[in-house]
Amino acid sequence: MHLFISNYGAFIGKKSERLMVKENGKVVGEYPFHDLEHITIDSLGVTISSDAIKECSEHGITISFMTPGGDSYALLYQPTLNGTVLTRREQLFAYRDERGIEMAKCFVKGKIGNQINTVKYFAKYRKTANPAEYKAVCSLVDEMAMLAGTLPQIKGTCIDEVRGSIMALEGRISNLYWECVKLLFSGNVQFPGREHRGAQDPVNSLLNYGYAILANQVERALVMAGLDPFGGFLHVDRPGKKSLVYDFIEEFRQPVVDRAVIAAVNKGMDIKIEDGLLDLATRKSLAAKIIERLEASERFQGRKQSLKTIIQAQARRIATFLRGEAKYKPFICGW
Repeated sequence: MHLFISNYGAFIGKKSERLMVKENGKVVGEYPFHDLEHITIDSLGVTISSDAIKECSEHGITISFMTPGGDSYALLYQPTLNGTVLTRREQLFAYRDERGIEMAKCFVKGKIGNQINTVKYFAKYRKTANPAEYKAVCSLVDEMAMLAGTLPQIKGTCIDEVRGSIMALEGRISNLYWECVKLLFSGNVQFPGREHRGAQDPVNSLLNYGYAILANQVERALVMAGLDPFGGFLHVDRPGKKSLVYDFIEEFRQPVVDRAVIAAVNKGMDIKIEDGLLDLATRKSLAAKIIERLEASERFQGRKQSLKTIIQAQARRIATFLRGEAKYKPFICGW
């Protein structure tokens, strides 16, 4: 279970074998620790007891802290990383050889595949309802697929030699993808195009908040697989930048967040902005939709599995690839 605490002034404590949540001095929820996997706190003024933190650590429950604007600023998890020291050593060594290039290309390949399939998923309902829009979207998808075919042609001996080429290709395809998304909204909402931190329009505010939730899920999976969230390949190293989180999240933005946001907007979701931020009701509604997507099933390795399970499995696949024990194949959702 993924529990969200969004109300100002809430108190989180321990009562026997349960996590207890109080608001205004009254108990509003009790949750057995064995039922919890993740707690996200996205409000200011929330208090959590050391007893609750200790119990969460012992049960492997991650605690994420976010601002109401979707900026993640802390993540608490067990101090003992799973996996072997060999995994982290090989992760750092891989930056200097062709494994780093392979990982970066896999992340981008997964992102492109999921962008194309997400567009196809929503476009198929417009084939008869809006043929002109469907034709325009298909034209953009064809161009995306054509550009994607050039990814294998990028060659080098280490990621620093080819990062610019990979990122440039990814950027061109993403621009086409967001043009498709704009068409898919069919005028239901004004969408100026993709904007990141600081965006105040409804769609980008939803996307940025959703990606923050996903980033915490992704980091948790990487840590549990014994990987260093800061040791990425596609995204450059900077102090405090969790490059591998930014790398790995690319594979899951569309199936988890974009699908939830596009569907919600087209179904007339009531999106309210207060002081440049999503209001509490909108954040709660979106968080529920993101969690629903994480619990949704996709075909993976020959059977249906939840997306959150697939994220964890793919994190472990990264580790086995870096140790030279298996190939890495990006996850691409169906449509």
